[in-house]
Amino acid sequence: MTIDDQIDRLRGLTVGQLQAKHLDVFGEATNGHNKAWLAKRIAWRLQAKTEGDLSERARQRAEELANDADLRVTIPKAKPAPTTGERTKSAAVRFEDHDDRLPMPGTILSREYKGRTLHVRVLADGFEWDGQAYPSLSAAAKAITGSHVNEFHFFRLTRKAVTA
Repeated sequence: MTIDDQIDRLRGLTVGQLQAKHLDVFGEATNGHNKAWLAKRIAWRLQAKTEGDLSERARQRAEELANDADLRVTIPKAKPAPTTGERTKSAAVRFEDHDDRLPMPGTILSREYKGRTLHVRVLADGFEWDGQAYPSLSAAAKAITGSHVNEFHFFRLTRKAVTA
């Protein structure tokens, strides 16, 4: 069987079979489970055995390059955290009467409507559009359209739109 046939045959082997082949070819077991890596490593070894390994000159050059490389041989020591005496604290902010279907205060809702881009700011106690404050999103939507509309659909705040 030629080397090309052996390498082609590697593609059809399972990971377990490749691990067994690795043991046979290298004389030691591997804990590698990546099929492509195992196949490439075995193919390289088979070619090296058949066609010859690296020349002595190439080995010496590789050693020179490795010696010149600035390789870290120890793990860097962890730097201690600065001790200023203060610690950062985080806490959840709760809005007691906040409707969970609406964005948090400070959010700007944007919507294209009749060729204009509308921007409605969510306030802690209402909504602002075009410099005017409104007590509800429904009131803002009515001022924009001139008729009553479902504010959640108009501003695309439905659950389906939020998750999509």
